[in-house]
Amino acid sequence: MRFTGNYDAKADSKGRVFLPAAFRKILVTSGEEGLVLRRDVFQQCLVLYPHSIWDKMVDSITERTNPFDRKGRENLRRFVAASESVSLDGDGRILIPKRYLDTANINAEVRFIGMDNTIEIWNRQSAEDMLANEDEFANSLEEMMRDKE
Repeated sequence: MRFTGNYDAKADSKGRVFLPAAFRKILVTSGEEGLVLRRDVFQQCLVLYPHSIWDKMVDSITERTNPFDRKGRENLRRFVAASESVSLDGDGRILIPKRYLDTANINAEVRFIGMDNTIEIWNRQSAEDMLANEDEFANSLEEMMRDKE
């Protein structure tokens, strides 16, 4: 399952927003029914994980965590505790709780960005700002893909 592209949407006053049809189609085709929402670890955006991807992510963290490693257990706890299950309503909308909207500085103007096997939800202006610097992106990608000898 791969999500690509970016789509603008509007959240209503209750925090409901239509998940883009292209993303809904991928979820349905993949047999995914539930989603997990959490704030991104690195960026000021939200991430929607299909349940199967969320389970793999939590399993990966759990496998790397010794049950007697205090810091590891704390990281696992914080990662899982900052999440919430969400589902699509009959109209194809998700409800984003206010605390998540606030932490990601999201208001009515939303941008969904396909990010491989997850979907990011951004404040539209923040997403535009992040995607704007094409030269920086090109230089970074060039460095990342350069053959390491």
